[in-house]
Amino acid sequence: MAIIQIHIDKKTIDDVLLDGGFGVNIIIEQLKTRLGLLKPKPIPYNLQMVNQNTTKLIGLIKDLRIYVHNIPYIATCIILQNIVVIFNYSMLLGRPWLKDVKVAHD
Repeated sequence: MAIIQIHIDKKTIDDVLLDGGFGVNIIIEQLKTRLGLLKPKPIPYNLQMVNQNTTKLIGLIKDLRIYVHNIPYIATCIILQNIVVIFNYSMLLGRPWLKDVKVAHD
């Protein structure tokens, strides 16, 4: 697992966990609010965490433009409640971000 810095809407997010073994991209609700992201679309799924606990998802944000070293990517992220913290990080980029990424063109 790697720790990287990314930019969303000209805001810097430090210490983003990049974990190719995780199956989704996750943002906690507090970070979504801090970034001023739009209201997420409802999603009727639960997420099973590494510790086998299941948590309800708040929603889904599609087409989120993320910059890594000034390279833009489009990602889909699920939003979790603030009480759920993954390794004490507010954002996790998982396998689909690398495998199914669409490169954004300005």
